[in-house]
Amino acid sequence: MQITDLAEEQQILPVLRLGFRPFFLAGALFSMVALVLWGAMLSGYITFQPYGGGLWWHIHEMLFGFGCAIVAGFLLTAIQNWTGIRGVSGASLLGLFLLWLAGRVVLLLPTLLNDYVIILIDLSFLPTVAYILGKPLFKIKQYRNLFFVPLLVLFTVANIEMYLAKLGLVNMTVSQAAYASVILMAVLMSVMAGRVVPMFTANGTKTAKVLPLPWLEKLATGSLALITALLLLQPLFTVPAFVFGSLFLLSGGCQAIRWFRWKPWITLGVPLLWSIHGAIFFIWVGLFTVGMSYFIVVPFVSHLWHLITVGGMGGLILAMISRVSLGHTGRKLQQPKAMFWGFLSIFIAAIIRVIGPIFWMQYYITFINLSIAFWLIAFGLFAYHYAPMLIKPRVDGRPG
Repeated sequence: MQITDLAEEQQILPVLRLGFRPFFLAGALFSMVALVLWGAMLSGYITFQPYGGGLWWHIHEMLFGFGCAIVAGFLLTAIQNWTGIRGVSGASLLGLFLLWLAGRVVLLLPTLLNDYVIILIDLSFLPTVAYILGKPLFKIKQYRNLFFVPLLVLFTVANIEMYLAKLGLVNMTVSQAAYASVILMAVLMSVMAGRVVPMFTANGTKTAKVLPLPWLEKLATGSLALITALLLLQPLFTVPAFVFGSLFLLSGGCQAIRWFRWKPWITLGVPLLWSIHGAIFFIWVGLFTVGMSYFIVVPFVSHLWHLITVGGMGGLILAMISRVSLGHTGRKLQQPKAMFWGFLSIFIAAIIRVIGPIFWMQYYITFINLSIAFWLIAFGLFAYHYAPMLIKPRVDGRPG
């Protein structure tokens, strides 16, 4: 779509021409920095304490620092395609990016400001993104995609609960607040997967598109949404364990059925596709495994959640930003060859992170650091190969 003047576009730094550019690159780089610092803290190589302490900071920043940066980049780019209205760019995009960056800095260096200013800076990012996203959707009355605006508001609520749990001001643990945030991210991933994976698979393998089953789509995502609501409402009332367990098993089962219907085995020759299907595999296996933990005694349940966060969230983010960055910089959908190892590495990172500490707890820190190393390989390959694409103009000369 020709929705902006090319001469005007050329006055804007390429990295600020569309939301995916700064947020995909900075999000990937930040995840690497955050995990190196987390590994160094666990190993005792550094002693400084970020806001909330090492564990709280690690959980929060991988969800709201890294994860929400990618979400913002994706939505701020998609809104242009959805509405035909020019996406945020230039000085406005720079301001939004600096707001996100400020949140990362003040949490990493908590002595610079008092608690309330730190919290306000961090909490202001997602509502700002929601406003930027909602304005054009309301303008053209495109209510189908308006779903993402309240979703960003819920992310803000989950973020608030992370802070309240840390401060001891709510009847909720930090882990419970974190789990609510993870499942909310899973809701977003489920919605997006349902929309694009059948189309991507059909186009990439030259096969017929698998048509959705409405009841299955509603159950797969609706059960996740219900889990999210119950987790967010935990400060108000207690939900029996069997209810959570049943919902996790239902959601995991529905996600698995949907995954099998999409025929992941036909994508094995296409890295940009099998990486997406691989991430979805980790999501449904993670949901099912966490669900089982509500019915049988499972030590170290927190490790199981990393099937969803590292393999599912990390894997799907890496696969999607690799694909979106190619398309929106005017390139063919053919990833750099080295990204094969990047996609593989993120799944190896998930397996090591979950299996290692469960069976060989005496080597806990070693396995954590090994998992971090594979994450660094995965996102390091992305940063190395995609940074030139993200900071330079589109190769086809078009805006964006």
